[in-house]
Amino acid sequence: MKTVFITGASGTMGHATFLEFRKHRDKFSVVLLLRDSMKNRKLFADYINDPLVRIVWGDLTNYADVYKCVTGSDYVLHIGGMVSPAADYYPKKTIATNTAAADNIVSAVKAQDDPDAIKVVYIGTVAETGDRNPPIHWGRTGDPIKISIYDHYAISKVKAERIFAESGLRYWASLRQSGILYPEILKNFDPIMFHVPINGVLEWATVEDSARLMVNCCCDWVPEEFWRGFYNIGSGREYRLTNYEFEELLLGTLGMKDPKKLFRADWFILRNFHGQWYSDSDKLEDMLHFRLNTPVKDYFRHLGNLVPQYYKLAVLAPLRTLRETVMKNLANTHEYGTMNWISTGNRDRISAYYGTRENWQNIGNWKKSPPVRPSEEQKLLDHGYDESKPDSELDLEDMKKAAAFRGGECVSKSMVKGDLFTPLKWRSARGNEFEMTPNLVLKGGHWCPEELPWPWDYDTEARINPFFAQVWYPLHDKDENNVYGEEIFASYPEYKDQ
Repeated sequence: MKTVFITGASGTMGHATFLEFRKHRDKFSVVLLLRDSMKNRKLFADYINDPLVRIVWGDLTNYADVYKCVTGSDYVLHIGGMVSPAADYYPKKTIATNTAAADNIVSAVKAQDDPDAIKVVYIGTVAETGDRNPPIHWGRTGDPIKISIYDHYAISKVKAERIFAESGLRYWASLRQSGILYPEILKNFDPIMFHVPINGVLEWATVEDSARLMVNCCCDWVPEEFWRGFYNIGSGREYRLTNYEFEELLLGTLGMKDPKKLFRADWFILRNFHGQWYSDSDKLEDMLHFRLNTPVKDYFRHLGNLVPQYYKLAVLAPLRTLRETVMKNLANTHEYGTMNWISTGNRDRISAYYGTRENWQNIGNWKKSPPVRPSEEQKLLDHGYDESKPDSELDLEDMKKAAAFRGGECVSKSMVKGDLFTPLKWRSARGNEFEMTPNLVLKGGHWCPEELPWPWDYDTEARINPFFAQVWYPLHDKDENNVYGEEIFASYPEYKDQ
């Protein structure tokens, strides 16, 4: 019997994970750290006296609570944290919460008599690599970290990932979660629904696949090479959709066949949202065998069968009426509504999400800007070193090449061949020196922590960092010369120091 500490068990992925572990009660007991709320008390009422479920009422930002849960556990599955849309409305709290939780978990594991006896799985996010619209829509771990402008959630997740990767723990893994498909996704009505480019892409993951993945991480047959790695979570080829195809499938579950009748094309942004198709998500499946491989159309029918019937009654209202009332209101009146930015002339938001006002005007209607599915051909980015060499053969010369491709240099004078987990000294193109493991640089795509990402001066970064330029110039003009962040500094000056 193994003991598994699960964070975020009241959230979407966390709760599905908890229920999946309940199917394996002969092998696992679980520890849950839950906020003491009426909602959580009700949700977990049936498990209060369950001998295989230990509930600690507390908070991830409280070290004593985390230590209590880690002690006696064989595995820590860190799924919990603040996510969107709450993360968009409370950025300061999001960054503080998500980084403090990571620090507390690492510290609690290190405080045990045998830290190497505990294995930690951290759930990162596809948002870490930001906007990957066509033609750079195929991605893999090790690609540049590029946080979308204004994405405070992604900032917190990148910082937390670095905490685990640089912790010195023997057993950790970072699994970057994609968009999750789950029944309640049909109930999400928020202005951020328009914060996606209609021709952007995402390789979705079902909540059931994600839960099985978490259970399988805790099995004895997990290969040793899995640990201390970075992975992308996706449900595979069937789930590689454009955002328009996703809207078609989602609305189809409610009997609405044509998104064009419900939405205007120019309500959707043109860029600055995360999402990619993974060239490497099968790697995780080959290791941990978590996919059910349900055909995507069957899965969406399954979602439709789980939503309350009154949601399907929406189809009885004329789509034009819904568009001109509910959807138009979301796009226009809220401060995060895309058309609110246009009507109020919000220069920074227009620049970040459209480039220029003229770009927005040129979207026009669906006939002028029809949905397009991009190429299925996988084109990989250059990571700046010889990836054909086995990791055991990588040496200081490889580090120098990788650093030079990032516009900087590897300052360290020596390195043990094949040792990717002892920090080296680096210098960025901006002159900042820092220490980081080769593993986090080469395999995680991270670079100078001091430049993450304040301000969002990505135009300058692309000019001095060829590695980063690969994910910037295909989507931005070289003469844009925009620096983002002043609006954020004005509202949250304390971020400058974080």
